[in-house]
Amino acid sequence: MELDLRDRVVMVTGAARGIGAVIAARFAAEGARVVVLDLAFPDGEAADGPAVEQVVCDVTDPDSVRAAVEAVVERHGTIDVLVNNAGIVADSTVVETDWATWQKCFDVNTGGTFLMCREVAPHMQQAGRGRILNAASFAAIVPSVGSAAYAASKAAVVQLTRVLASELGPHDITVNAYAPGMVPTSMNGFADMPAERQDRLLDTLSLRRWESPDDVADLLIFLASDQASYITGTLVDVSGGKLATQIPAVAHGR
Repeated sequence: MELDLRDRVVMVTGAARGIGAVIAARFAAEGARVVVLDLAFPDGEAADGPAVEQVVCDVTDPDSVRAAVEAVVERHGTIDVLVNNAGIVADSTVVETDWATWQKCFDVNTGGTFLMCREVAPHMQQAGRGRILNAASFAAIVPSVGSAAYAASKAAVVQLTRVLASELGPHDITVNAYAPGMVPTSMNGFADMPAERQDRLLDTLSLRRWESPDDVADLLIFLASDQASYITGTLVDVSGGKLATQIPAVAHGR
């Protein structure tokens, strides 16, 4: 099966570094015209892999989002794929979470996804086609104790995805959310934890290994292709079994 994404115009938010940068590079390697959005682009951070176009954008600012989308449409004529990757983590219990932290988490994770979708959708409607892919999390399903704001904001993304899928379906636009597992990044520090803590976390995964950004990108490339044209309004689990089982028996020799 060939996933032909040549000349598709792909926007990826939060892509100056980390998972977003890998996603962008993978789409570019498939022949897509990729535009990456982020607050800033430190020298060398987005230089790996195939060249991509960089646009400074604050996904929490309606004017900034509108200007970025209009600039991309003016330059490329359309937007075929939107990947809402931008997000932040807030680690605190409900009692410990202050209002500013709660609000910031929703502003970026949920609000940023909403603003990007709102601005991009009319252009996809006009074209009569499109793919929108929203970063959710296994925390939207499995209670994430100690990450109240993050879990709630990602659950909201899932419901937003389902509503938007129904609204845009008549225009042949698919909208899906995806739930990555535990990808070691500078934001979560998984790989820097003590070995015992790492083992305890890996025990909650069926595959019992850290996820790589490429694991996420593989799914998104498929969902963006014509082969996924009848998949919409769903949350796709790419967590390595986080939603399937807890503490697999095989990991303990049973």
